[in-house]
Amino acid sequence: MKDFIARTSIIIDAPRDKVWKALVTPAAIKQYMFGADVQSDWEEGSPITWSGEWQGKKFQDKGVILKIERDYALQYSHFSPLSGRPDTPENYHTVTVELSDAGAKTRVMLTQDNNPTEAIQSESEKNWTMMLKGLKKLVESATP
Repeated sequence: MKDFIARTSIIIDAPRDKVWKALVTPAAIKQYMFGADVQSDWEEGSPITWSGEWQGKKFQDKGVILKIERDYALQYSHFSPLSGRPDTPENYHTVTVELSDAGAKTRVMLTQDNNPTEAIQSESEKNWTMMLKGLKKLVESATP
C-alpha cells in the first residue's frame, strides 16, 4: 500500500516559544482544534486524548506522545474511531509538528502519515490547514 502523507505548513508572525505554548496548552488547543478537549501530561510515552464533537458526531480520539522537544518538535500517534477503521496499530497515524525560524517569524510544518487513499490524504491536508490557520489567528491575536 502506498503511504499517502498529508503535509501542510504555515508562517506565524510570532517567536517559536509563543507558538509552542499554543501547541501544548489545552485551553489554547480547544480554540483552534475544532473545540477539542485535549488531555496529556506532554511527556514522551504518555497518552494523549482529544474529545469533542466534529460535524455533529461525538469523538474520543487517542494516541501517545512519541517525541516532544520544547520549541522545536511534537510528534504523536493518533487514532480516531470516526475513521471507521478498527483500533489496531496499522490504523494509527503519526502526526509530526515541527517549528523552525523564518526570520523573526515561525514556520510550522505538519505531516500526518498512514492515510490509506489519496482522497483521505487530501481531506486530512484540508483539515490540518484549517487547524493551522486557527493556530496562526490565535497566536497572532494574543497579547505578548
